[in-house]
Amino acid sequence: MTQILAGDTGGTKTFLQLLEAEPSSTQTGVAFKPLYAQRFTSREFDDLAPLVRRFFENAAAVIGKKPNPQKACFSIAGPVVNNTCTLTNLSWILNADRLEQDLSIAQIRLLNDFAAVGHGIEALKPDDILTLQAGEPDPDAPIGVIGAGTGLGQGFVIRHGNQYQVFGTEGGHADFAPRSELEFRLLKYLRDKHELSRVSVERVVSGMGIAAIYQFLRDRQGSVESPEIAQAIRTWEQEAGKSEKSVDPGALIGKAAADKQDLLCQETMEFFVAAYGAEAGNLALKLLPYGGLYIAGGVAAKNIELMKSGIFLKAMCDKGRMRPLMERIPVHVILNEQVGLLGAALIAARL
Repeated sequence: MTQILAGDTGGTKTFLQLLEAEPSSTQTGVAFKPLYAQRFTSREFDDLAPLVRRFFENAAAVIGKKPNPQKACFSIAGPVVNNTCTLTNLSWILNADRLEQDLSIAQIRLLNDFAAVGHGIEALKPDDILTLQAGEPDPDAPIGVIGAGTGLGQGFVIRHGNQYQVFGTEGGHADFAPRSELEFRLLKYLRDKHELSRVSVERVVSGMGIAAIYQFLRDRQGSVESPEIAQAIRTWEQEAGKSEKSVDPGALIGKAAADKQDLLCQETMEFFVAAYGAEAGNLALKLLPYGGLYIAGGVAAKNIELMKSGIFLKAMCDKGRMRPLMERIPVHVILNEQVGLLGAALIAARL
């Protein structure tokens, strides 16, 4: 067995897992034995190397010996060029050659987080996904990946037999495209509020987008807040600029909507899911992913009933004359939120 290290690193959190890997007859060709895993708050460290060293210390105390991985792969929330990455929402500049020296690991690969999700799809089990639309699957066609979380990730996968070639993109930074009078008002609201010349789709379809939609409906549409939610949102707004906040508005609004405790939160989440579906349809038009369109990220998995309600698919398929093509695309929600870590582990094992 070969000891490997897999990591999923984002602006908010970093999840590391130490594993042993060996060849197997499974679909992926690799079998894993987990040894130790731990989650960290990324901003508590000024670089990935000291975070990994802390992980090694904690792992040694549990497994009884010092970890000695020969290979590692880190899924990174940002563009990766020549095994180097500057994180989008964190002031880390990572270089694989430097990390190999700092951590005494022979081979390290840095991978865009949505490229990692693309690789992780290969390792998903049937109960790791929920199918929204069966479509007409074509195993030789591209696979699309989109996922709202802290930001909005997009990518795609090309299959060659049993081999997967994965491409991460920065599609979440494309322009937000309003489809209704209300969405045009949201666009103007965001441009004025943040003094922007353009608004990316990530500002609407993401965790921060949920908060932005809520503020818009409250400020411009006159929707009424409930006292409890209003106080929590005010606290979050007052903490603007702080690296650590006591309120996660996206999670708060999503839960209140799911529990049907707050009408404004319900309106916010329905608006959000429609915008999410529309952007998924935009990606699908460009790729025609008859191999499957996979919805990743924590927001979809945590709001699964709303994703199943029909709002997402209605917006996704509402593409005029292209509707018949959209209705042929298989659409799946990834329920396993560690799919990026699965992808990183596969790449590390194959180095």
